[in-house]
This record gives sequence, structure tokens and C-alpha cells, in this order.
Amino acid sequence: MSASDTGYRIERELTDVSDAVREAGAPPVPSTIGAFALRTVEPGGADPALLEEWFARPHLVQTWEQEWSAARWRDDARYRLDGDYSRPIIFSRKGIDAGYLEIYRVARDEIARLYPVDPHDLGLHVATADPELLGRGEISAFIRELADALFAADPDCRCIAVEPASSNTPMRRALTKRGWTDHGEFQVRPDRRIALHLLPRERSSPHA
Repeated sequence: MSASDTGYRIERELTDVSDAVREAGAPPVPSTIGAFALRTVEPGGADPALLEEWFARPHLVQTWEQEWSAARWRDDARYRLDGDYSRPIIFSRKGIDAGYLEIYRVARDEIARLYPVDPHDLGLHVATADPELLGRGEISAFIRELADALFAADPDCRCIAVEPASSNTPMRRALTKRGWTDHGEFQVRPDRRIALHLLPRERSSPHA
């Protein structure tokens, strides 16, 4: 039984989408970005328990507010992998699991209402498990290299969005330093205020 069969849903996902959005398909998932490797979450393996432990860490409780059980992480990953909205990913650095990543189609997400979105636009959510990796520029460089790889993987992608919590000043600063434009703050839900950052294709590296 899939997660969608159990009634599991993602609040921010838009399901009433155009044919063009459906035809864009699922987000691509590059396998290697510099010193980092990417793989999709395995719902039936140890990954849900790993995510439960990671997201109970204080720095992720503060920025993500997703202190979920392993069972919910399992259902969430299954739901994402069953559809075309998003891909749940574990990224590792030099062979050691380092964090969680979601690559999603912006046109299927609530932030699609915030700017003139294209069906192939992609978005990123990044959670670094080890706080010692933060503040060194390594993760922001990884995110930028990932963006370039996504532009290369989907030639029809015009823009890549990242939308951290409005209060996440270090991430906002890192994104603008790496080429994203801060388009301001938006109250997308009563309990969720974000800062929308967009990176258009014309700012990607020449190979993308």
C-alpha cells in the first residue's frame, strides 16, 4: 500500500495543476555534487529512523519544526516517491550521511502563487544534520553547485527557488552571496513566513 492510499497528504502541495505541469514530470536527482553524493530516501530501510533523530536536534527543531516520528517520515517519503511533486534525498559528504534535501516542482507547491512560475521550475529544501558543517560556506557552495547541476539535468528549468524561514538570517545571507535574489518575505500560512529567493538560469554556470 502506498502512502497516498492511506490518505497521507502534504499541506503545501498543489494537486489541481495544468497538463503542462503534469508533463514536466518528477524532479531530476543528480547523483554526485563535488564531495557530496545524493540518494533518495529508502522508506523501508533505516532512513526514517535516521531522519527522526536528525530532526530532533535543536538547530533543526528551530529552523524546520518537523520533530516527526520515524513512521511519519516513512509515510512522507513513500508519498513523495509515489508522485511527481518532490523527491526526498539523503546527501552524504565523503561517505558520511550529512543531511536531508528535497527537490520539488515549484508549480506543484504553494509558493507557485508568489511569482510567475514555469512548469519546469525547481525548488530546494536543505537540512544539514551536523551543525559543524554550517557557517563555513561548504553547504552554500553545495547548494549552488546543485542548482547548476539541476539546470543541466532539466534544460527547460528556468528558475530555482529556495525559501527559508524569514528568520533564518544565515541562510538568507548565504543564498544572496551565491547568486540568488531575495524577493522579500511572504506569509504563506498563519504559522509560516518565508523569504523567497530565486536563481534564474541566466545566472547559472556556463555548463548548466
